[in-house]
Amino acid sequence: MENARYTFPEGFLWGGAEAANQCEGAWNEGGKGMTVQDCLPYRNVGVADYTKQFAYSTADLEAALKAGPEDNYPKRHGTDFYHHYKEDIALMAEMGYKVFRTSICWSRIFTDPRDEKPNEEGIAFYEDVFKECKAHGIEPLVTLSHYDPPLALVTDFNGWASREVIDLFIKYARVCFERFGKYVKYWLTFNEVDAMLRHSVTSGALIPDRFPGQNFDQIVYQAMHHQMVASALAVKLGHELCPGAMIGCMMTRLCFYAYTCKPEDNLATQQRMRGIYRYVDIQVFGEYPRYLLKEIERKGLHIKMQPEDARILKEGTVDFVSFSYYMTSCMAAQTDGLEMSPGNTVNGVKNPYLTSSEWGWQTDPIGLRISLVELYDRFRKPLFIVENGLGARDTLTEDGKVHDPYRIEYLKEHVKAMSDAINIDGVDLIGYTWWGCIDLISESTRQMSKRYGFVYVDLDDEGRGTYKRYRKDSFYYYKKLIAANGNVDAVDE
Repeated sequence: MENARYTFPEGFLWGGAEAANQCEGAWNEGGKGMTVQDCLPYRNVGVADYTKQFAYSTADLEAALKAGPEDNYPKRHGTDFYHHYKEDIALMAEMGYKVFRTSICWSRIFTDPRDEKPNEEGIAFYEDVFKECKAHGIEPLVTLSHYDPPLALVTDFNGWASREVIDLFIKYARVCFERFGKYVKYWLTFNEVDAMLRHSVTSGALIPDRFPGQNFDQIVYQAMHHQMVASALAVKLGHELCPGAMIGCMMTRLCFYAYTCKPEDNLATQQRMRGIYRYVDIQVFGEYPRYLLKEIERKGLHIKMQPEDARILKEGTVDFVSFSYYMTSCMAAQTDGLEMSPGNTVNGVKNPYLTSSEWGWQTDPIGLRISLVELYDRFRKPLFIVENGLGARDTLTEDGKVHDPYRIEYLKEHVKAMSDAINIDGVDLIGYTWWGCIDLISESTRQMSKRYGFVYVDLDDEGRGTYKRYRKDSFYYYKKLIAANGNVDAVDE
């Protein structure tokens, strides 16, 4: 179809994304040290308030350290990518992937972050993964820190609130760049770097009750500063050690609409969106935005900064901006009496014009186009969508099929929105990785039954199953879509 409306540039990076802590498993194999994720139990509290999923205490940690094999800690087994990586990457290659976003587990590289020498068994595993990707013509896109801090940062440090963690992270990043740089061109420093303000334990290795009598906001903002410095140092180091590498940041793209045209609702929306941009602004522009400095002042906080920090931030700006996008919400100055809708780590006012998934997330392809335009206008950097997808309950039929037209429809409509952003709005979008290309453990609910992948993994919420992989209907649709370079019209003929 020569005059197809939906087109993408030559060389566009189509692929999928996963995170080590959600798929890798093998939590006590290959010299791996414990991580925070190994200590998060299955806890399905429903869709009403996802923030309860992120509540965590020292008592929870102590229970995890005493847990036996009968206890349900889903991240410990994931979907066993550690032993299935060749099969999984072959499935990605069958779909035609150009890029595979994954993460490296810090505790697999350094069993203890204070170790002087890295764990060679862990390095060998990731080398094998990246070699397998390259053998299939797939570019790895690697996140250095994806919600997976070493447990020692909690037990023996004050998490990222301790400045010495910066040096530990840079030691780890150096090993990754030196050992994997020959395989990896695209890097991200911290996943959804803004997330520590919402769930401090998985992003910052911070458990609130370990800071008695202290202002926890002060702890979190200090930890965020240390991550900003660490990210900037890693970007600069990566450019030195891996010439030609592109190193980006990654943000949670939470998109809010004003619930009404009342000025108060629009002001509340503007302020909420500023809160989403604040730390990405630092990574792109190399300095704290004035509104964030005012926020810190207004809260009565004092962030300890070293004299060299301003220079470090300015010298370590990123090459591109990547982000997750799943849904949108509404914002109102007063929410009393309004129906709320759960979402990607936060709740918002329900939008009556949108449909919702079983977990309450409101589907909004146009919101993706709006997000692309706003992000490109703000940052003027290449953009990369590194998470987008639909969590849904899939049914495996007796003959090994999964019919998921809802996922195909979600994918199709979001791809159309991407094409419009590129061809109508002039956005520089370089790639797209669908989240959870092979089914994985959901981060927000730690469920297996909330499935995202194009490939079904035989595993339930209790950790029972064969781990066998099955291609879903969406697998074949995405394969055709990639072959057509996003030409939805041609695929649907």
